Amino acid sequence: MKILVAVKRVVDYNVKIRVKSDQSGVDIANLKMSMNPFDEIALEEAVRIREKGLATEVIAVSCGPTQCQETLRTAMAIGADRGILVETSADVEPLGVAKILKALMDKEQPGLVILGKQAIDDDCNQTGQMLAALAQCGQATFAYKVDIGADHVNVVREIDGGLETLSLKLPAIITTDLRLNEPRYVTLPNIMKAKKKSLETITPETLGVDVTPRIKMLKVCDPPTRTAGTKVADVTALMDKLKNEAKVI
Repeated sequence: MKILVAVKRVVDYNVKIRVKSDQSGVDIANLKMSMNPFDEIALEEAVRIREKGLATEVIAVSCGPTQCQETLRTAMAIGADRGILVETSADVEPLGVAKILKALMDKEQPGLVILGKQAIDDDCNQTGQMLAALAQCGQATFAYKVDIGADHVNVVREIDGGLETLSLKLPAIITTDLRLNEPRYVTLPNIMKAKKKSLETITPETLGVDVTPRIKMLKVCDPPTRTAGTKVADVTALMDKLKNEAKVI
């Protein structure tokens, strides 16, 4: 069984982002980029499944510019067997990514597709669900625990009321939550080995996928600066401010 894992190149979660002066987006010039943390968890889970002998190959996929090769090399250092870069300069929206992954599913015939539940740059949380709809496969989101069977996968997922267990026929789509696992540390020997692994570069056009954006970004701006709080002498003064200044009572 093959496992397909989608990994996204995003601004590192430790970096403080800045909005461009023309408010057209976020300025990522000279910022540290890394793999989306939720995708790291997805990749770690796929590698663990292969190490248990339940899968034969882990394939990492990324969509974006040439620099995404770095993310794929990191994925292969973690344990992916090979990488596929769908190279494009366009800002690929979740639906476009889902269509690309569907085309790769048709090509690679994986038994399982694992994605992070969302990317930390846009927080859309849409690609896995859209892919399941396009591929007409069962899906389990916010995975807390994954157990692979002969022709099915059992997924424990976190819900508001506790934990829910789903059984899905393979092939299936899984999106991972934070508590599924702890990604391993990437060692230098594995980084060197990753340089020798296969990295294929294709384009959306090769897959027959149109990634033209359907959403136009109008403006990106910083949140309003919070004003300092004030202290009042007693309850009477507090009630007066709530009534006359805040107008809430």
